[in-house]
Amino acid sequence: MNKRMMFEHNVHVLKNVSFDSVLFCKELNKAMHTLLPYDVEQLINWVNEFLIDKPELKADLSLLNEEILELAYA
Repeated sequence: MNKRMMFEHNVHVLKNVSFDSVLFCKELNKAMHTLLPYDVEQLINWVNEFLIDKPELKADLSLLNEEILELAYA
């Protein structure tokens, strides 16, 4: 699978599990560890846009914020 397909696959998975904040966080964490640094930055941007109208997910995601930042800027 090429890089773009992996990014798109992760976005697709995240959209599908967004009904459950625990699953969303788990899948986001998994994506952060498997994507390349450039794709991680794109995924962070996508997540920020996606969560604008989903405050319930945004609140639960705050638990992962430190780890996400470490991975994005490592």
